[in-house]
Amino acid sequence: MKLNLPILNKLGGLLGAKAVGAWMGTLDYKAAYYDYTIDPIFPECRGQKIYIFWHEYILFPFYLRGHCNMAMLLSRHRDAEILSYAAHHRGFEFVRGSTNRGGVTALRELLAKSKKMHLTITPDGPRGPRRKLAPGAIYLASKIGLPLVAMGYGYDRPWRVKKAWDQFAIPRPGTRARAIPSGEIFIPPDLDRDGLEYFRQKVEKLLNRLTEEAEAWAESGARKLGQRNVERRGAPLRKGEGGRRKGEDFVAG
Repeated sequence: MKLNLPILNKLGGLLGAKAVGAWMGTLDYKAAYYDYTIDPIFPECRGQKIYIFWHEYILFPFYLRGHCNMAMLLSRHRDAEILSYAAHHRGFEFVRGSTNRGGVTALRELLAKSKKMHLTITPDGPRGPRRKLAPGAIYLASKIGLPLVAMGYGYDRPWRVKKAWDQFAIPRPGTRARAIPSGEIFIPPDLDRDGLEYFRQKVEKLLNRLTEEAEAWAESGARKLGQRNVERRGAPLRKGEGGRRKGEDFVAG
């Protein structure tokens, strides 16, 4: 009997979304903001942004920031098919493709989404190298004029998938999860190749520094000046919006 792969992918996405909710819901989340208004859960957050973080930490925002008017860039590889369904169940829209590998269609979709939505990109995905920022996110920010926000994430001594190209991080249940986001990073318009490479290196260095700082903070268990508890919730309704967003569900898990 021939298996119906689309149905299996949809089922896998649903089960994956529930599993992420149950697992990640056990963690203790805190953040230290340079500027808290970059977080879409706060009413003071204005305008669309491009959030970037390393691929190994995708579970962190995947759990916390569903229903925040975000479109997530996912690869066209088969292993991202289930993730796209899981992203839908967690409250994200998504675009399939890459900003730097045959990504003309993806870029067009991201441009359209950016008019009304935030964008999220893992700039070392989908195949690495690990923690090396591809130029696509810089090009996109320069092209559409939205600020980047570098999200440094860390868990307390997570398990690592050693055979994965990104050494994917799986937090231990009940442990600490920490975030250190940057403020808005504005990329000048119409950059040439040298300009793109200059900002690529600059943003890569910043994202690595924030990630390493968040990892050290999570492992130490120390208090950080200005730290806040981080809640899982959607963005506040704006004027003209009413009721709950389609698919919005804040039942545990």
